Amino acid sequence: MRSDATTVDEYLAELPDDRAEALAVVLKALRKKLPKGLEENINWGMIAFEVPLSVYPKTYNGQPIMHTAVASQKNHMAIYMGCLQGDGRGRENFIEEYKATGKRLDMGKGCVRFRKLDDLPVEVTAKYAGAVSIEQLCALHDEYAASRRK
Repeated sequence: MRSDATTVDEYLAELPDDRAEALAVVLKALRKKLPKGLEENINWGMIAFEVPLSVYPKTYNGQPIMHTAVASQKNHMAIYMGCLQGDGRGRENFIEEYKATGKRLDMGKGCVRFRKLDDLPVEVTAKYAGAVSIEQLCALHDEYAASRRK
């Protein structure tokens, strides 16, 4: 489900109440844990926490590096954790701690999907999203960009 919203408030207002409330809880937890210096924007049709181009302008696609994003899709809600995609140990630890909560993990490469708030261990997810600094994320970006050039 792609949104044409230009602000977080507009994005949430477009959603059914249960999804808006769930994403508001997730956003609150993320805002507490994510590294300082990220910008919260609407990008790629979702709520994105990004490394500003003024901090890191040399991205491979000219777009800010997405650290974490939150979206409401057709059949689920999702947290896109780009910060986990290149960090093997962090990803493994996240999966282990997530599963230890007893909640079913539905995860892609860096996307955690959930249908309702009770399906998501919010604090665990926010903890791991916040564990990757802007500097670490930029280094992961550089590694990825170098691999694309080969």
